Amino acid sequence: MTNRTSQPLVAWFVLGDLALTATAWLVAYFVRFRTDLIPILHPVPEFGQYVANLPLVALIAVVSYRLTGMYEVHRMRRFREELVAVARGVGLMALAVMATSFVRHAQYESRAVMVLFATGGFFAIVGLRRASWQVVRGLRRRGLNQSHALIVGTGRLARRTSRTLRHLNWTGIRTVGHVEDDPGRIPTDLPVVGRIEELPELVQKHHIEHVFIALPLNRYPDARRVFAALSETVVDVRLIADVPALAGFGLTTTSLHGMTVIGLRESPHHGLNVVVKRVMDVVLATTALIVLAPFLALVALLVKATSPGPVLYRQERCGLNGRSFHMLKFRSMRVDAEAGGAQMTGTNDPRKTRLGSILRATNIDELPQLFNVLMGDMSLVGPRPERPVFVSKFRKSIPNYMARHAVKAGMTGWAQVNGWRGNSSLRKRVQFDLYYITHWNPLFDVRIMFLTVWRMVFAKQKHAY
Repeated sequence: MTNRTSQPLVAWFVLGDLALTATAWLVAYFVRFRTDLIPILHPVPEFGQYVANLPLVALIAVVSYRLTGMYEVHRMRRFREELVAVARGVGLMALAVMATSFVRHAQYESRAVMVLFATGGFFAIVGLRRASWQVVRGLRRRGLNQSHALIVGTGRLARRTSRTLRHLNWTGIRTVGHVEDDPGRIPTDLPVVGRIEELPELVQKHHIEHVFIALPLNRYPDARRVFAALSETVVDVRLIADVPALAGFGLTTTSLHGMTVIGLRESPHHGLNVVVKRVMDVVLATTALIVLAPFLALVALLVKATSPGPVLYRQERCGLNGRSFHMLKFRSMRVDAEAGGAQMTGTNDPRKTRLGSILRATNIDELPQLFNVLMGDMSLVGPRPERPVFVSKFRKSIPNYMARHAVKAGMTGWAQVNGWRGNSSLRKRVQFDLYYITHWNPLFDVRIMFLTVWRMVFAKQKHAY
């Protein structure tokens, strides 16, 4: 079995990591000093010196890799967690090797060799991990190296847990059945194998290694009964938190003076993330304005020539933390379009100008918001901003609607590229917006921007009117 108590895979990783680290150490020497890729300005150290220091490098590598969690192998470990652990481990190892060489006044240190060593070691180890996990997960999909699990509960959360484990068959975790105490909650379509107090016998009978507690919030006292029933067993027990409807964002856990604190509503856009996103916004918005300047000027002339009134339309919208700002758009409606009050735009809206219909269908009317991005009111990517009058209405009727305002509003967003824009399902838009906020990273922004441009040019926009 490949688990935390019997880990041949860990031994394989340790041996493989050491072999690849040693290989990277020697290859870095040959690339640096036996090729003409990098000019040699100092005397070339003896190859024997590098070989003689391999035991020290191996010892530092094992300690560094262990400290950074590279050998925390378990069935639910994701590859991106592996990638982060390897990056930290190799980085710590390289710094430690450099530090020891400087302390010992070694004659073989070379910054180029260290860069080649760390880079080569990282990619080699990642390659080994990737290939090894592919083999293990392939075997698990074929029914080998399986581990058995019980799910406590039979409700919505328990069903979702069962579906997830079935979908993630690469974990090798197979659900034996469900555990339920309340006779009124036992469905006919789920295999219920016993009650909570019967858990020790069920664990022994079915060779259970994992127990997932998937109970609704109002049944959390039963979780204590599960822990009590399993106190004399060695199975892994995991609590599936029933809080998505309350949180909106991903959960975070921190330790505060010995207390475990669970964050239910924390935006990932903080610290360095804010800096990265702002730099992307400024650089890309500035580039877009420079490139599109002639086109924007042409659109402005056409708006002015085809309809009386101003070229740009300023509309109050709610942005970060619910604060209001004035969003810019090319005017696409008559000047008196909202004489009767604010209202959503619909299909064949008579208030639109002839040119305005084209601008809205192609999203060209949104381009002046690049100036809002430069001013810091908006981001290139984020939940689309709504008008205050509609925000006051939606915040009362749509759960977690205000969670959208934890980040800057965007010119485009994950909901929009998936077709949820304009007068479409508001609940779906909120769902996609919260997914974006929870899973944000720079590459996700790049993907959304690419999809936005692609669909503006090659696809018909849903709900674009």
